[in-house]
Parts: sequence; C-alpha cells; structure tokens
Amino acid sequence: MGIIERIKEIEAEMARTQKNKATEYHLGQLKAKIAKLRTQLLEPPKGSSGGGDGFEVTKFGHGRVALIGFPSVGKSTLLTMLTGTHSEAASYEFTTLTCIPGIIHYNDTKIQLLDLPGIIEGASEGKGRGRQVIAVAKSSDIVLMVLDASKSEGHRQILTKELEAVGLRLNKRPPQIYFKKKKTGGISFNSTMPLTHVDEKLCYQILHEYKIHNAEILFREDATVDDFIDVIEGNRKYMKCVYVYNKIDVIGIDDVDNLARQPNSVVISCNLRLNFDRLLAKMWEEMGLVRVYTKPQGQQPDFGDPVVLSVDRGGCSVEDFCNHIHRSLVKDVKYVLVWGISARHYPQHCGLAHALQDEDVVQVVKKKEGNEGARGRFKSHSDAPARISDRQKKAPLKQ
Repeated sequence: MGIIERIKEIEAEMARTQKNKATEYHLGQLKAKIAKLRTQLLEPPKGSSGGGDGFEVTKFGHGRVALIGFPSVGKSTLLTMLTGTHSEAASYEFTTLTCIPGIIHYNDTKIQLLDLPGIIEGASEGKGRGRQVIAVAKSSDIVLMVLDASKSEGHRQILTKELEAVGLRLNKRPPQIYFKKKKTGGISFNSTMPLTHVDEKLCYQILHEYKIHNAEILFREDATVDDFIDVIEGNRKYMKCVYVYNKIDVIGIDDVDNLARQPNSVVISCNLRLNFDRLLAKMWEEMGLVRVYTKPQGQQPDFGDPVVLSVDRGGCSVEDFCNHIHRSLVKDVKYVLVWGISARHYPQHCGLAHALQDEDVVQVVKKKEGNEGARGRFKSHSDAPARISDRQKKAPLKQ
C-alpha cells in the first residue's frame, strides 16, 4: 500500500470515529501517523540527487510575494497590471504552465511578484504540479491567495487545506511550546497554565508514535494536539496570507461588502481595474518592510535609495542596519544618531539594539583610530621599547 492510500485509510478511520473523551487518545495517535506520512510524502525518493523539474526563480528585490489560486481566477492578469510583465492570459484553464516573475516598484522598494500555475484539489499529493507550486510559495515572504468572488468560500477552504497538508500555516503564529530531545532522563512534562485540549498521557502516546522516549516539554499556552505535532515535526512554515477576491463586478454590492469586511481580505476587479491601490497598501502592511535613509556627517540625508529591512529578513535594529551596509561596520560604531518615529527627540543618540521604524534617518558615528585627534595632558600609552636593553641612554644635560 502506498503512502497516499495509507493517508486516505487513516482519514477514513478518523471520520468513522466518534469524538469524545474516550477516543481523544486514539484520534491523537492517528493525527500523528498522518503527519509522519505527509512528511515522508514530501521527501525526495531514496537514491535521487534531489533535483527535479522545478521552476524556482532567483530571489530579487526587497521582498517576495507569490500568487496562489485555482486556474482562471485572474492571477496572470493581476501580474500584468501590477508589474507590466506580460503573462499569457486566456479563457481556458492552465494557461500559465511555469513560474513568471515580475517587479512591483512601490514606496521606493522593489517587490518580486510570482505568477504560479493554478493548483487543484489534491495538489499536496502531487496533482497538477502542486508540489512545485507549493515549494515556491514556501520561499516567499507572503502569499496572495487569488479567489473568484462568485465561488470564493469553497475554493478558499480547499486551498487552505492543501497548503496545511504540506506544512504551510496561513496567518498563524508558532505555538508557544518548548520541546527539546534528550539522550537520557525520560520525558519531562510541564505547563504554565491549565490545558484543556491535551494532557500528559496524550503527549506520551504521540511521542511514542515518533519513537521519542527522552524529551523536555513545556506548554506556555493552551495548545491543541495539532500544535504539539507541528512542534515535533519542526518543518512547518508560518506565513502571512492576503485573500484577494477578484471579479467583484459579477456579484452584488452586498456580497462585495461582506467579502471586504472579512479579515485579511481585499476585493478587486482586474476587468475594471478597481481597488489596486488598496491591494498594494495591504500587501505593504503585511510585509512589514522598514525603509531607513542614510545621512553622511555634515551633509543632507539621502532620500533616493533607502536601506530596506524587515523582521523576516534579518531584523530591524541598528545592528541589522549596519550589517546590511557592511559586516565590519558594527565593530567601528561609536554611536548612532537617529531622526524619525523611533526617536524620542531629534536627534537621539542610540546604540546597536535600538529598533528602527519606517522612514527613519540614521547617521553612524565611527570610533577614531589610534592617536588621531588625541587630546589631553597625558599619553594613554608609552612609546618606549619593551626591553630595557633596547632603550637609548639620554645625553647628559651639562657637559
């Protein structure tokens, strides 16, 4: 029996099992088995070098956004309108067969937008090049899920289920669970609050399924069984997702209003070119990019080419800013002057740990080298030779 057949058999058994207090341990073990099988499904076959027929595109710009959706929902048209890059669009399905990149110039930054082929139900099992599409989506900073406004709810649930099956968690944060394997000592289980979804016995059974007999576990929140399995697997990616409802010109105004009020959602129409500015603003907000402008000493700030930072790509502190310019700059920094939202007064003397915000202006003051500009009555070090025998005798004052 193949891996896909075993997964379907376990899912059928879970559907048959009644959910109550007596069966929660059995259901927890079945969930752990499914998670293990899906991880094996994503691994390359044994004996292969790992290469395949992918369509990975080199990263470019300050951020990367992937367009995911069913065939013929308007992904290619949206890419063409936002970036100017031509992506073939037609009235039949699967027009786009590979990954087509484009660049969005927005707020002095360059954002790479990827038009991916449409995915179908069963993509997590490899149908319709689904695995390659999802692999490229994992390398992105955020996902734009393009949906047809006339049949959005069913498509959204199917796509979310397919992405979760391969380890993509949309608009979720990592669970607050500490987990560490040990060599000896058995299993240590603790929690900082009452747990309503799991208990110590259920965690032991799940760990036994993974053949883990020595570990430390600490729950810092009331997490579920799925959260605990995600922590054990350790290969989950938590990404932000914006739901883009296209073709709003074919539905009523009340339906458009309901879709627009849903969280993390934007309504657009590629046919009528509606609401693109709101889509770009929402995408910028979710990416959390921080533009920092430089100011050389004694000169005006350079507002032409900012240094773009983000929490997902390194961080937004002064130290991250210095590393972005050059790795050796951190050692020479004496202090930093900051103007902008993050400063309490203008300018503010800051250290390396100061968190920068969007449109801040930074001036780096470096340490002075050696004796250059040395002041004071006393020297900080002596120029005399280290050995007494090398010292020169001073001439007598009087002959």
